Amino acid sequence: MPAILGSGEHRYRVVDNWAKLPDGWQLTDVASVAVDSRDRIYVFNRGAHPMVVLDRDGNFLRSFGEGLFNRAHGLHIDGDDNLYCTDDGDHTVRKCTTDGKVLLTIGVPEKPAPFMSGDPFHRCTHTALSPKGEIYVSDGYGNARVHKFTPDGKLITSWGEPGTDPGQFNIVHNIATDADGYVYVADRENHRVQVFDGNGRYETQWNNLHRPCALCCCGGAKNPTFVIGELGPGMAVNRKVPNLGPRLSIVDAKGKRIARLGGEDGPGVASGKFLAPHGIALDSKGDIYVGEVGVTDWKTSFPDEEMPAVVRASRCLQKLERVRQ
Repeated sequence: MPAILGSGEHRYRVVDNWAKLPDGWQLTDVASVAVDSRDRIYVFNRGAHPMVVLDRDGNFLRSFGEGLFNRAHGLHIDGDDNLYCTDDGDHTVRKCTTDGKVLLTIGVPEKPAPFMSGDPFHRCTHTALSPKGEIYVSDGYGNARVHKFTPDGKLITSWGEPGTDPGQFNIVHNIATDADGYVYVADRENHRVQVFDGNGRYETQWNNLHRPCALCCCGGAKNPTFVIGELGPGMAVNRKVPNLGPRLSIVDAKGKRIARLGGEDGPGVASGKFLAPHGIALDSKGDIYVGEVGVTDWKTSFPDEEMPAVVRASRCLQKLERVRQ
């Protein structure tokens, strides 16, 4: 029987072996996912075919990005089905069509800004758009910064610095916006999501999270909800402690938890378990697609175990089908 996660109105059935890839293909780490207006799923991964496109049933449609992307990290799609692909390996954001044509590049490929300089980019991580189409970029591993650009890629402003105070970051890992223009930032190693206005003024923060990694705004303009992918423990001392993830949490616009999916007994490859949720998207039916970096995370979670072949092949992509009442 397929595993069921969640409770009440937020119950999801795990669709095992969902992705149907061409023979011999491997996704390896799936850094992020996005869904277009026709419910096609874009799988931004670190395998030989960086962008794999599937339909809702998991059937393979096409791939692109071979030779273009260095290391997949973040993926966002706008209302016109343009893809914003954040590559932390060459420190760029590329705006692409759904067939892979590059429309805009922000950043200089393979030329990072100095470490913690505050200048864009040093291992940028994700993008989000304002209601006016301005581009926010979380930056990232070698910076502690959010940058705001015009729609054509000109820098408007930046905010953030290393630290633990409000407005400071310890790995600014993901970013999302809502219809009112508020900006939500997954401040991963500070175990929180920080909320800002569109100009970077600190508003509030959401706590009671464990290493928030993926962040997706959904549920409509009037009553947005957020799905947050949380990583499990990253240290040997708490590796086997329960109730720390990896898991998904669903919260309302004030950060109040509505539901939690999985994570009670740590990571795993069994149905109903997660490895390392890193990117999240929803389709028009409310089904959730989860990209995971299980290959990269394996030695952290399972230092004494050999990694099963399925992890590298396809296990880093999961579909959770919403159970209709």
